[in-house]
Amino acid sequence: MRCPYCHTRDSRVIDSRELSGGDSIRRRRECVGCSRRFTTYERVETVALMVVKRDGRREEFNPDKLRQKLRVALTKRPVGEREIDALLQRVEAHLMAMGMAEVLSTAIGEAVLRELKNLDQVAYIRFASVYRRFGDLDDLRREVEGLVDAPAGSSSTGRPDAS
Repeated sequence: MRCPYCHTRDSRVIDSRELSGGDSIRRRRECVGCSRRFTTYERVETVALMVVKRDGRREEFNPDKLRQKLRVALTKRPVGEREIDALLQRVEAHLMAMGMAEVLSTAIGEAVLRELKNLDQVAYIRFASVYRRFGDLDDLRREVEGLVDAPAGSSSTGRPDAS
């Protein structure tokens, strides 16, 4: 690893730590030439997942774009960044487990909806209204009725009741 300060190509690892549940490694290094320390990150490079949009366009899967859409759906809801990160990781892991180089945007939307249904039902309805393109109140009513028919014992956040 080349030193960012003196550009010597020799450094030694002084500390390594796993990050993100073992998905990446953080390494503290010390340059043999100038003795300065710097940090590097190592992660498995995966093949880029391509998303096939409804109109046939293809674009690379961008978890940051999905995170932004989730934040909109979760505006003013009691869901923190850790829960959003965990949801994104589960959706991305599901997509990668499919083992396909291209995935339909509808498969991504359905995976997100499954996760939101368990996390926050208000955000679920918000996301579904855009994703499923509700045309009128009847579409919204049917979706809400589907949630109401869900198993009892969960609150509006999708978490077990505190009672």
